[in-house]
Amino acid sequence: MTTEIPTLQDRFGRTVDYLRLSVTDRCDFRCVYCMAEDMTFLPRQQILSLEQLYDIAHSFVRLGVKKIRLTGGEPLVRNNVIELINRLGKLEQLEQLHLTTNGARLTQFAGPLREAGLTGINISIDSLRADRFKQLTRFGDLDKVIAGIDAARAQDFRRIKLNAVILKGRNDDEILDLVDFARDRAVDLSFIEEMPLGHIDEHNRALSFCSSDEIREIVSARYPLTPTTESTGGPSRYYMMADSASRIGFISPHSHNFCHLCNRVRLTVEGRLLLCLGNEHSMDLKAIVDRYPGDQARLEAAIVEAMDLKPERHHFDLDDEPQIVRFMNTTGG
Repeated sequence: MTTEIPTLQDRFGRTVDYLRLSVTDRCDFRCVYCMAEDMTFLPRQQILSLEQLYDIAHSFVRLGVKKIRLTGGEPLVRNNVIELINRLGKLEQLEQLHLTTNGARLTQFAGPLREAGLTGINISIDSLRADRFKQLTRFGDLDKVIAGIDAARAQDFRRIKLNAVILKGRNDDEILDLVDFARDRAVDLSFIEEMPLGHIDEHNRALSFCSSDEIREIVSARYPLTPTTESTGGPSRYYMMADSASRIGFISPHSHNFCHLCNRVRLTVEGRLLLCLGNEHSMDLKAIVDRYPGDQARLEAAIVEAMDLKPERHHFDLDDEPQIVRFMNTTGG
């Protein structure tokens, strides 16, 4: 007799089977679209321990979550994060265990990550020009990131994908270069519209916005794109090229709202369960695991209850001040 695995559903009939789990708000980069240059990070006593992160993730898996993505900040700056991944990798009902990283530490960590059970990895790379890469990330070294990408390719990951945020006047002239880079390395590439989260002074988001439609037209002029029905459990809409195994994805929170298909929730490193990227609807799970350590039933009841808080959609307006003042590193990238 098999035990039926429960599912998490919100008020709009959407099934939640994907958890983005932030393990730190800290990062060794300061990407201009993600955070301010001078950041104040959370005190250690305010963040979830690795044990608490595991307990919450385990409860989500027991409730039907099939995919977990570890995020940050930069997940690989968290001490002993491999121990957490090793434990998560042993959860039998979990089908996908992925990580999003800036890539700078992958020459050290790619092998241990694969051995720990990581099945997929996303690597951010917004420019292939060293000086521009430094400007966009403030502290990033392009050579280290490319070496990290190649280190990941040397491992037997089920999936490797590159992510690029395109900003007009900053790196929109590199769209085809990034596509060629992905094709040469036989990896996937997603172009992401900038998210209006947190107050930034470095650039004007409305002026720098580059839509997925604009990018797709540029790519299609050289490499005709055929839409696919394939889904990896995330928000990317994928296209194929006839002469390459690499897929091109587009994440379009502004131009093509995907809220009706949303299957995701986010847990911030301070234990706040965010039910929507673009809203503040949330539940404090840290208060529960702090007060009732080991009480899995209470924790799971709270998670089920939180599904009723998930809103129907987000509303992003590039011309107004951001309604969400938390940065992406605090949200969980």
